[in-house]
Amino acid sequence: MYYTYVLKSQSSNHYYVGWTNNLELRIKTHNSGLVTRTKRYLPCKVIYFETFEEKTEALVREKYFKTHAGRNWLKRKLNTGS
Repeated sequence: MYYTYVLKSQSSNHYYVGWTNNLELRIKTHNSGLVTRTKRYLPCKVIYFETFEEKTEALVREKYFKTHAGRNWLKRKLNTGS
């Protein structure tokens, strides 16, 4: 399985979007300060994720979330709680 995920910093208003094939390990890696893009914003927590069978699906979804339309979709999704 592959995952596309969204992290939110618990110390600032910073978000991070990524993908992985081991979500639990990847979050531990982020919160250990081993990921350059998130180490300034620790601790982080997963606020959203999606599961895919194929790596390419997770990569496509990650790229979408990094677009203007994708960010707006996430805002609507996360603000409604559904």
